[in-house]
Amino acid sequence: MTAHPNGVTPPLAPTETDRTLHFAGQATFGRVPRLDQVEKADIAVVGVPFDGGVTYRPGARFGGNAIREASRTLRPYNPAQDVYPFHFSQVADAGDISANPFDTNEAVETIEAAADELLGGGARLMTLGGDHTIALPMLRSVAKKHGPVAVLHFDAHLDTWDDYFGQQYTHGMPFRRAVQEGIVDTSALCHVGTRGPIYGKKDLDDDAKLGFGIVTSADVMRRGVDEIAQQLRERVGDRPLYVSIDIDVLDPAHAPGTGTPEAGGMTSRELLEILRGLSDCHLVSADIVEVAPAYDHAGITSIAASHAAYELITIMSKQIAPVRWGMTQ
Repeated sequence: MTAHPNGVTPPLAPTETDRTLHFAGQATFGRVPRLDQVEKADIAVVGVPFDGGVTYRPGARFGGNAIREASRTLRPYNPAQDVYPFHFSQVADAGDISANPFDTNEAVETIEAAADELLGGGARLMTLGGDHTIALPMLRSVAKKHGPVAVLHFDAHLDTWDDYFGQQYTHGMPFRRAVQEGIVDTSALCHVGTRGPIYGKKDLDDDAKLGFGIVTSADVMRRGVDEIAQQLRERVGDRPLYVSIDIDVLDPAHAPGTGTPEAGGMTSRELLEILRGLSDCHLVSADIVEVAPAYDHAGITSIAASHAAYELITIMSKQIAPVRWGMTQ
């Protein structure tokens, strides 16, 4: 292992896929080392195989490992952002958080405690769900470290219901809970990619009162990704940012493997380009949720999710490198 120009030992890199078989060996995300193989992780990829909060099709508990499998062919250089995301930032796979599948309240507490431990070790988190319930404990943990954070929520749905069959924690309400708990910055919240029918106009009125702006999938189509990315950057500013991606933000043609698909969604290209447009934002952690591989075809959904995670990791790595290593890429 050679040192960086400033004399610092570089991170343990992913297994070189030009020298080994893509389909062989352990499927960590992007073939990065496990957390127990490194001294310290700058970015920890962690799975949360919990889908006890779904209201339609289950199966997102298998999403994290499906994304890991799809990430086997990711390569070390990201030309779209001109960054080697694994080169100057130590990315490691932290495995999965085991949360009680029979008790949602206990599961939320377990996920929060595990996230606290990972963040306490200095890592930013790239979380692979699981259903969208897991965004709430992740936001709780991130807010302990950074204070109330800006949130960009990519989703077909608002996820700001008040309750469902009397339950306070499901995949349809994490962001209402987050606002009520004061863990998000209500001046910098936005849904992206919403569409489809809802229960009533009151859902939109309640959502606006919580502080959310809305960029629909039709807005993305009509206005284009560059204008949308600029609008999101202006809304977030220099605040610490959490990005939460429900894979159903994509049209079912691009993400059939999800629990609550809606017609008329974004393309995977549009999602990736908008994420790249956020590269100057202060991204502190992120999640990708609702990948349900049982409904997938040819790995379409998992592939899209793995590339979205790669772009988010790239953004975080680009921001970490100058601080950690005292150098640019």
